Amino acid sequence: MRALVIAPQPFFTYRGTPFSVYYRTLVMSELGVECDLLTYGQGLDVNLPGCRIHRIPALRWLGEVKVGPSYLKALLDALMIVWTIALLCRRRYTVVHAHEEAVFWCLWLKPLFRFRLIYDMHSSLPQQLDNFRFHKLPMLRHIFRAWEIKALRKAEAVITVCPTLLELARKEGAPADRSFLIENSIVDPVEVQVDEPTRRAEGIRAAAARRWVEERKPDPTVIYAGTLEPYQGIDRLLEAFVEVLRALPEAALVIAGGLPRQVEHYRHMAAKLGLGERVMFAGWLSPSDARDLSRRCAAAVSPRETGDNTPMKIYELIAHAVPLVATRINSHTQVLNDDVCTLTGISPGEMAAGILQVLANPALATEKAGRAAAWYGEHYSRRGYASKLRRVLSLVAS
Repeated sequence: MRALVIAPQPFFTYRGTPFSVYYRTLVMSELGVECDLLTYGQGLDVNLPGCRIHRIPALRWLGEVKVGPSYLKALLDALMIVWTIALLCRRRYTVVHAHEEAVFWCLWLKPLFRFRLIYDMHSSLPQQLDNFRFHKLPMLRHIFRAWEIKALRKAEAVITVCPTLLELARKEGAPADRSFLIENSIVDPVEVQVDEPTRRAEGIRAAAARRWVEERKPDPTVIYAGTLEPYQGIDRLLEAFVEVLRALPEAALVIAGGLPRQVEHYRHMAAKLGLGERVMFAGWLSPSDARDLSRRCAAAVSPRETGDNTPMKIYELIAHAVPLVATRINSHTQVLNDDVCTLTGISPGEMAAGILQVLANPALATEKAGRAAAWYGEHYSRRGYASKLRRVLSLVAS
């Protein structure tokens, strides 16, 4: 089987890392599929055995591609359409595996080039417009919803990444025998090719963050590692930590991730709240450095306030038995429960209570983290992931 994988995003970035595309393509190659990957010109290179990577022009002079919808992404997607047609003309593909909005143009190309279509649905695109505050464009949301419904009904197979999306896909017309749940749950290390100055700068930041955490021991440090987009709830986390410090003045918080402008925004907010030296902003770290830092902390926190798809960092944390405090929203509870972590409300007071509960009962938190690791091994392992993807490929090959 020969497949064209289309991923309209930077293939690998430290800011909004699409591990899911990497693992989908890697496991498909391991299952014997000959893969070509078409993606944006921006993004770091990774080693992807058995796959040829095709990139459109980066257009870096127009700025960096941000997480979520943007006018720059719309321009880049126009280039993706041109490159898609060129590749389809040059080679005959059995399957086109379209991630996110790529399914829209693939729907129109499908009758002409006679390929079988897999729609990899990582989120509901109309909901993305709301999450990233494009709600002032109702007509665009209406168009996206109509296209999304058509894609769900016309694709030979639909892959969703969380139970809520699977339920939505089937509600909108995806047949039950052609819609699958494959969570973005693989957390194997990825070897990233970065230039030496970037690697050195990341190493300096990581070393400073490790030193900051170690200097405060045995006082407990809580970590957040991820993007600093508005829906992640960082403002509420900082407000919650004001209450944590009132009850436990020796506690500390390290925040890893974010673009420089986002880091400065939240650093200014932390200063206004009087958090002072009890909060450190580490900047963006490599996945391996973030993982190492999480293991050095007393607990990790995921304060996300909206969304349905489960963040990949949740799988990372439970796989490595890191005690976790997470908000009780659907994005978390479709994977987590009270037996494997501490779930809280999204208000600063509720979040503070959850953090204090974990810090006051480290033995219980560690016990829950151990159960979480076992839960991950049972339900989200690489073997199960490959088995599910094999079923999808068998369906589209028949």
